[in-house]
Amino acid sequence: MVRALRSGRRGRRFKSAFPDHISRSILRYGIFSDVHGNLEAFKAVLDAYKTEKIDQYLFVGDIVGYGADPKKCISLLKELKPFTVCGNHDWGVAGKTSMDYFNEYAKAAVLWTKEVLDQKEIEYLAGLQLIYQNKDLTLAHGSLDYPEAFAYVLDVYSAKKSMDILETPIGFVGHSHVPFILFSGEDYPLETRKHKVKLEPDKKYLVNVGSVGQPRDFDPRASYCVYDTDEKQVEIKRVEYDIKKAQEKILKARLPRVLAYRLGQGT
Repeated sequence: MVRALRSGRRGRRFKSAFPDHISRSILRYGIFSDVHGNLEAFKAVLDAYKTEKIDQYLFVGDIVGYGADPKKCISLLKELKPFTVCGNHDWGVAGKTSMDYFNEYAKAAVLWTKEVLDQKEIEYLAGLQLIYQNKDLTLAHGSLDYPEAFAYVLDVYSAKKSMDILETPIGFVGHSHVPFILFSGEDYPLETRKHKVKLEPDKKYLVNVGSVGQPRDFDPRASYCVYDTDEKQVEIKRVEYDIKKAQEKILKARLPRVLAYRLGQGT
């Protein structure tokens, strides 16, 4: 079995449910995060992945929340058979994260999603783990330091905690909806402005893959990532999708209007 990854100073450990031998023949990973019930964005990303020769998909959490198609997004995710970790919205809908965590718009979306999903879908969300790790990489929705708190990795200072804990050459996170690639520096991690990076053997890397369904870097296109373990290369990519259709569905579902508006702004 894969090694467990330590979670913060309390020493709690989270084991992956997937045996390490599965990853030994994998060359190309498709990594994505924060779909948030946006079916149009999710389908656009899956269409883009069809040209990438992906061996294994990895999902970094939050398949639900904000968007109007949580059921269909969960169904599509299951079809991919990805290695998956939970997001705060996933656990919020499943009752494993307190409603006090969410702002008024997120809370409204969580409560609406609870009403839409059936018991099996909620049980699926409840069963998602906090950490996944194999010999190639590590996944967590937020910071690796206390992953159950879903802390944001927003800068090199907050990233340092995760980089210090990281046991694999590269780690992937989401949650902030802002893509970036960081690599280990002498004191603090350093950020590269490139979205396509060749990994160096003496460095560790932390990658935020951005958001499929609700980007917040002022680029409304859906974000996704490809990691080639043979080429030692990671790349964050973008694809356009039918934003207007996704917005109309949110409004029709009577979810907060701001959740539709922000899709067009990338905020």
